[in-house]
Amino acid sequence: MALKENMTGDVAVIELKGKLMGGAETLEIHDKIKDLIARGNNKVVADMEKVSWMNSTGLGALMGAMTSLRNAKGDLKLSKIPDNVENLFAITKLITIFDTFETVEEAVAAFK
Repeated sequence: MALKENMTGDVAVIELKGKLMGGAETLEIHDKIKDLIARGNNKVVADMEKVSWMNSTGLGALMGAMTSLRNAKGDLKLSKIPDNVENLFAITKLITIFDTFETVEEAVAAFK
């Protein structure tokens, strides 16, 4: 997993890449969200276009990130979810909990 962060106005866009299967990559997401909140950034878009696979531990990491951001009066929005990963969200019914968007730009605009 590799995380890249870019700011679009007051929204942090983090690009996730690789497999979200637990272990170091879930800690990396957790640490990134904690860092963003500590810096006063509580609006985050996760660009998931380059996520090749995810399991329940990866879903848990995203749920934890969303919970932390909402507790900080912000939110997490997901964009560009690959079909195979979106199927996991649909099967688990978590697609109804996350705000999902086709593009990063739409996700960022949803914060306004």
